[in-house]
Amino acid sequence: MADFEIEGESLETFIRELANLEEQFPKEAKQLMRKAGTKARTIVSRKARQLVRKKTGNYYRSIKRGKVWTDNSSGEYKVRVYSRSPHGHLLEYGHRIVAHDGTEHGYKEGYHVFERATTEIEKEWTNIVSTEFNRIMDKL
Repeated sequence: MADFEIEGESLETFIRELANLEEQFPKEAKQLMRKAGTKARTIVSRKARQLVRKKTGNYYRSIKRGKVWTDNSSGEYKVRVYSRSPHGHLLEYGHRIVAHDGTEHGYKEGYHVFERATTEIEKEWTNIVSTEFNRIMDKL
């Protein structure tokens, strides 16, 4: 049987660092999701500029990243990207073209910007999160 000895000082410092990490982790996790959401917003905005080539008011500027929240059912952090323009849903899903007198002149298909950007975000999501995670771990 081998004898080994654990020094009290190093064990105490390890326990202290572990407690500090537990205290800092929720803040760091929210920061990670906030930065990942910002990158997702960039991808959506780039896709909107690529697909919607017409002058659409303030549509491009209306694409925002929401706050990070904790999902009650799963307990994981989530963030959303959305358009806050009043006509964003019309560009996204399509709409009837109606004149001022009420006559219908056809249907404009939607661009489905968020749907198409979602596939691109899903491809890059692991890369985005891993780079942000590495940046946060370097600070710790």
